Amino acid sequence: MRRLGVAHLTVLELAPPTLIEFAAQAGYQDVGIRILPAAPGAIHYPLDDAATLRRWRHALAAAGVGVHDVEFVPLTAELRLDDLRRPLALAAELGARRLSVSGDDPDRDRLAERFGALCDIAAEHGLGVDLEFMRFRVVGTLVHALDIVTRAGRTNGRLLVDVLHLHRSGGTAPMLTQVPAHRIGSVQLCDAPARDPGDAGLVEEAREGRLFPGEGELPLAEILAALPADVPISVEVPTGRSHPGLTAAQRLAASAAAARRLWPA
Repeated sequence: MRRLGVAHLTVLELAPPTLIEFAAQAGYQDVGIRILPAAPGAIHYPLDDAATLRRWRHALAAAGVGVHDVEFVPLTAELRLDDLRRPLALAAELGARRLSVSGDDPDRDRLAERFGALCDIAAEHGLGVDLEFMRFRVVGTLVHALDIVTRAGRTNGRLLVDVLHLHRSGGTAPMLTQVPAHRIGSVQLCDAPARDPGDAGLVEEAREGRLFPGEGELPLAEILAALPADVPISVEVPTGRSHPGLTAAQRLAASAAAARRLWPA
């Protein structure tokens, strides 16, 4: 069976181990867990002690679910990379395979160097690092992100392709076919209207206005066909604005069913 994951943003109100239990019930084989804040004060669930590690590992084993990635690290010039050593070590003990980051340093040379240094720290624990591009961040396009990952030149450094961010930044399925397969680490699946919300609406759409796969107008079939056949896929569909009446369990079930229609097991 193809493994299907769910990104934590889909149901960020659910803390582990509830996230793990609900994801298994919806039919997911993997979860992403936000153990670090995407912005100061943002929702996250720290993995910082042995007791939490044991509790989450027990929940994963009981549910038969794995951890695809932990998130989220905005890679700024000010970030102290050494501060990530302990959470990454614990994430590896949990069974996580990758770390998701964004590029938030306008100095391209320095960003590539520090991305490489973070990859080296992650590699000490057997983790890969996926750089996600978003139009509203410094690294906003597929081309920019690929340049950073290529400059860094680490075998465990790859791209995270979120189909919404790909489309909103002008990326296309043919562009994906030009990316070396070994440079694509993860994909996040959702849908959206074809109409661009404009710069002022991008963040709101990404964080609470997505649609379930197949419900919108993004060229999902073409994008999936352009990707390596074995690329890990997760669903990231926060719907606080687009489907405000759905519970977390309903969101998980609906997103899993929609993803499987496009990407069968």
